[in-house]
Amino acid sequence: MKNRSRIISVLLCICMLLCICSCTNEAVPITEEPNSPGQSENVTETKAPKDTTDYSEHSFAVHYIDVGQGDAALVLCDDKTMLIDGGKPHASSIIYTYLQNLNIDYLDYIVASHADDDHIGGLSAPLAKMKVGNVLAPETEADTRSYESLKNKTAEQGLTITHPKPGESLDFGSSKIEFYGPITESESDRNNGSIVMKIIYGDTSFLFTGDAEREEEQEILSAGYDLSATVLKVGHHGSKNSTTYPFLREIMPKYAVISVGDNNYGHPTEDTLSRLRDADVKVYRTDMQGDIVATSDGKTVTVTTKKNENAQTNPTENEKSTSVQSAENAANQEICEYIGNANTKKFHYPDCGAVSQMKEKNKVYLNCTRDEAIKDGYNPCGRCNP
Repeated sequence: MKNRSRIISVLLCICMLLCICSCTNEAVPITEEPNSPGQSENVTETKAPKDTTDYSEHSFAVHYIDVGQGDAALVLCDDKTMLIDGGKPHASSIIYTYLQNLNIDYLDYIVASHADDDHIGGLSAPLAKMKVGNVLAPETEADTRSYESLKNKTAEQGLTITHPKPGESLDFGSSKIEFYGPITESESDRNNGSIVMKIIYGDTSFLFTGDAEREEEQEILSAGYDLSATVLKVGHHGSKNSTTYPFLREIMPKYAVISVGDNNYGHPTEDTLSRLRDADVKVYRTDMQGDIVATSDGKTVTVTTKKNENAQTNPTENEKSTSVQSAENAANQEICEYIGNANTKKFHYPDCGAVSQMKEKNKVYLNCTRDEAIKDGYNPCGRCNP
C-alpha cells in the first residue's frame, strides 16, 4: 500500500509541474509599441503583386456593333461573353444575328447602361432566344415597353436584375471590370445615372460611359477613380454635354469610338469632336465605318472597321467640305440599302412588293452591301433579286 501511495504522489507532482509549465508558455497577443523619440522606424513597403499573366494564352476583343442611333458592344475575354446595351428595338435582330455569326449561344452578362430605348430596346432577342447568366442595370427604371420587356424576359430566365455599385469590381476571364458610376440616380435624368465601367486587360483598358453627361462625369472625377483608358466609348453618342475637358484629361485615350446613326440631335457635336482633336485621339464612328472591333494582346490595341477604314471621322473645319463629299461618294459606291425580314431571313429592295406586305416589327433595315447582307445570314428575295 505504501508503494502504491508513493507512486500516486509522484504522479500528482508530475501533473502539477506540467500545469505550471503550460501556464508560463501561454501565447500572448503581440502589440506594436509606438516608437520612442529618435528611434528609427522599421517599415516594410508593401507593393501590389506583379501581374504575371501570360496574355499570349488568352484573348480579348470588343465589338462595337453598328445599331444606328444607339449603343451596343460585345465584349469577349477568353471564354466569357458580355453584351453592353443593344440599341433600339429594331436592332434586336441585328444583335441576335451578330451573335449567331460568332457562334455565341450564351451570354455571361448583359449590361443595360441605363433604361433609355436606344440602349435597351435591342436586348429583347438575346434575352428571349439564348441563355444569360447575369443582367446588370442601374436601379432607375423606365415606364416603357422596352424596359418592361427587359424585366419580364430577365424574370423568365429565372434571374433578378443586379445593380452594381461604384467601387465594386468583378473578374471577367483574364480581365477585370471596375464600376465607377452611377454615384447618384434620378428618375428625371436617366443619362446621368448611367453605368460607367472600365474593363482592364493587361496594360490596356476600355472605358464605357453610357449616356453620362457633365454632372455624372464630375461626380466620378470627385470620387477619385483611375479613369485612364486606351479606348473610350464616347458618352451620349458625342453630345456636347458629354466627354468634357476635365473628364477627357483624366482618361487620355488613344482611341475613341462614337456609336451613332442618323439623328436630329446633331450627334456627334463639333464641341465633342473638337475636344477629341485637341487631345489627339483617333476617332472611329459606327455611322461612317459600321461595326468596329478592337482587339488587345495585353500590351497594345488594334482597331479594325467593317468599311471605310481610312474615313475622315474627325476632320478640321478646313478638311470637312472635301472629306464629307468623299465619304458620301464612297458610301454611294459601297452601300445599298436593303430591307430584311427577321422571320424569313430574306432581304429585298425597299420598293419590293414583299416589303409592303411585311409587318413593321419584322423589318430589319440593312445599310450594307449585298455580300455583307448574305454574310449576315440573309438570302436574296427571288422576286426583286437584290
